[in-house]
Amino acid sequence: MEDKFRCNCPITSAIDIIGDKWSLVIIKQMLIEGKKTFKDFNECEEAIATNILSSRLKMLEEFKIIIKEKLPENKKTNIYTLTVKGIALTPIIVELSIWSDNNLREFHSSLYSGEQIEIIKGNKEKFIEKIIENYKKNNWLQQSTVVKNK
Repeated sequence: MEDKFRCNCPITSAIDIIGDKWSLVIIKQMLIEGKKTFKDFNECEEAIATNILSSRLKMLEEFKIIIKEKLPENKKTNIYTLTVKGIALTPIIVELSIWSDNNLREFHSSLYSGEQIEIIKGNKEKFIEKIIENYKKNNWLQQSTVVKNK
């Protein structure tokens, strides 16, 4: 796996994994929007191409940011779950939300501006805790994911 990184810089190495156009979008969809299956991701408004989606899911799995398991009631359907490493990206996603709100609104007039962004700005640490708590509570595979990735 060493050859997947451009250099030994921690920031560049992280960007090698989560810095493409889609990886953080997929993680955000899992964490905040509750997406779990290929179909869920494929039907989202971001319109990720299926070949790119497949590639990113495999890469995120390879770096243990997500886990792929079969649904017990439908062995044909894969379900994707964030690992501890994936959940640890929550503060980055929240910071990107704040940065976007503060810096992109003048360029993107229809940027989301609801109550949630004000809650994030008011107490981002509490918001991060709430996102993680909700993800764990609503994720029926969470228990096995945490055990597998400690």
